[in-house]
Amino acid sequence: MAQEGVLLGMGNPLLDISAVVDQEFLDKYDIKLNNAILAEEKHLPLYEEMASKFKVEYIAGGATQNSIRVAQWLLQIPGATSYMGSIGKDKFGEEMKKNATQAGVNVAGDIDLHPPQSHIVTVHYYEDDAPTGTCGVCVVGGERSLIANLSAANCYKPDHLKKPENWALVEKAKFYYIAGFFLTVSPESILHVAEHAVANNKIFCTNLSAPFICEFFKDVQDKVFPYMDYVFGNETEARAFSKVHGWETENVEEIAVKISQLPKASGTHKRITVITQGADPVVVAEDGKVKTLPVVLLPKEKLVDTNGAGDAFVGGFLSQLVLGKPIEECVRAGCYAANVIIQRSGCTYPEKPDFK
Repeated sequence: MAQEGVLLGMGNPLLDISAVVDQEFLDKYDIKLNNAILAEEKHLPLYEEMASKFKVEYIAGGATQNSIRVAQWLLQIPGATSYMGSIGKDKFGEEMKKNATQAGVNVAGDIDLHPPQSHIVTVHYYEDDAPTGTCGVCVVGGERSLIANLSAANCYKPDHLKKPENWALVEKAKFYYIAGFFLTVSPESILHVAEHAVANNKIFCTNLSAPFICEFFKDVQDKVFPYMDYVFGNETEARAFSKVHGWETENVEEIAVKISQLPKASGTHKRITVITQGADPVVVAEDGKVKTLPVVLLPKEKLVDTNGAGDAFVGGFLSQLVLGKPIEECVRAGCYAANVIIQRSGCTYPEKPDFK
């Protein structure tokens, strides 16, 4: 049975500003579907324009926070998960701090959900003077594209991690999940936790997260990779990783094996690569071998939006991993969670899971 604080996540807490937009809007801001980028100067007016032109929803998000919330929801064990990141000293920061598990924030900016105890994630936020980070979620035909303005999320300090009350969360946890997006913010913090994990025979998980992480943060990604026991990603990210490493293959199964065989800091745990491919089977590589596991297909008319699907898959997977379940069961839980999330707006879920 999972115990209190068994799973710790660190990442960039962001407020998702989500709307169904049109192709003209995507073209105006040079946005490609099924992509995730950091906001540049040209993207900064996008958030206001979304709010004025389209019906927007505000949802507490950020990749790692989404995954941790979904894992907590599936585990239904109060306090089983914890999370650290950086928010602003503003209204949205206050709301995120009060309630790390809100399913949604209404347009007035007030949280309209009081979560049951079984949804509660232990959060230790670092608070910065910058505004709470935001992420534009542009949805067209159920597919999403993410434009993140990190703002306060970009200000996380290793000093916060080293405070006794925060390091206590690290020591209590047996499993860690830090998505690749955090490489842009505090690689020093990642390495600090990773070295603790190796020294104490614990499990460290990460995510390729986005093609731009593989392309522009290759050196720092390569530095933390030896510590990684589980690597998640989707087929686009896997191909970007392959390209920057000069592997000259676009075959996802081959790439998954190569990632699993990269050098490791410790031989205690073998590395396992898990690559999702949308509606196609999930690719799992370990010990030089690959298996593919089917996903639960959803009729097109039930698809609301794909935002958070990958995060939810990881959250579902981790919920069973911390319980010691086999890989097949972890993937099944990941597929279940992703299936629930894509039938709703944003990374939200009903009060109780019905995963059997």
